[in-house]
Amino acid sequence: MKIIARIHNAFDEKFGVPRQSGLAEEVISTIVFEPEYRVEEALRGIEAFSHIWLIWAFDRTERETWSPTVRPPRLGGNERVGVFATRSPFRPNAIGLSCVRLAGTEKTREGTVLKVAGADLVDGTPIYDIKPYLPYADCRPEATGGFTDRTDKRTVEVAFEPGIAEKLTEEEEKALRSVLKEDPRPAYQDDPERVYGFGFAGKQIRFRVRDGVLTVIEIERG
Repeated sequence: MKIIARIHNAFDEKFGVPRQSGLAEEVISTIVFEPEYRVEEALRGIEAFSHIWLIWAFDRTERETWSPTVRPPRLGGNERVGVFATRSPFRPNAIGLSCVRLAGTEKTREGTVLKVAGADLVDGTPIYDIKPYLPYADCRPEATGGFTDRTDKRTVEVAFEPGIAEKLTEEEEKALRSVLKEDPRPAYQDDPERVYGFGFAGKQIRFRVRDGVLTVIEIERG
């Protein structure tokens, strides 16, 4: 398959990226097409759709071998489930599928780019294809969620140490809060003294979580 585009956003590394698409709508990503596919006609009509599917590569987790079972973080990292019953990136073909909101298009020196909200892809991730989301075909209200139906969704309150938020623009702070409220820690970790860190928008974000409150304690330029 050919890479048709790459996504660009504030997610500098895998840690901190939302576990699913649509969880952090405040984060706006830009999809830039490869030179061969910067053809205006290829996007004709796309703005009529509110959401699109992205088919992309887990390029940071590709392996030569694979395992038939994995340990989903949602289950605490202890219970094994069949790889095809999960969305784990560690699969025979390292391909991801995400539904994102199309926030608009923009003409740039790199051709027409797509602005999308709620992506769960790391900056620079290659995209293989883009397809429109069809509500009548893609939405199934009667669907069940397997093991995810019996696990609690962990969210936290987000706070900043005094003066810390001033190191961010208003847009960066809004986006970061939407990411942090989903609690990026692995489900099996709950040490109130542990300091976690990840790259976001060219900065290093460090935080602790205690009693349901995630507190950003430090922000440094990456």
